[in-house]
Amino acid sequence: MAINPYFPRPGGNANLLNITAAAVVKATPGTIYNVSVTTAGSAPGAVHDVATVGAAAAANLVASIPNTVGNYSLIFPCATGIVVTPGTGQVLSVSYN
Repeated sequence: MAINPYFPRPGGNANLLNITAAAVVKATPGTIYNVSVTTAGSAPGAVHDVATVGAAAAANLVASIPNTVGNYSLIFPCATGIVVTPGTGQVLSVSYN
């Protein structure tokens, strides 16, 4: 039996890899599942519940991402969109719906 690609899967059904600058992961409501720090930086990164990079602010911060290589599970629903901002020198990859 085939898995329905439109049904949300645990861990997300989409990804964005090698994020080196602030990026709109999803410009509509969704869920951020996992953030992987593939390259440590000198400052922490961030995930925001917002639809544009320019609107990312402390008021819509979902999570601060440590500047240490590793996988960080969030499973956090975002009502507006998902923007990921790597810290200085960080490289991030994310999974989301």
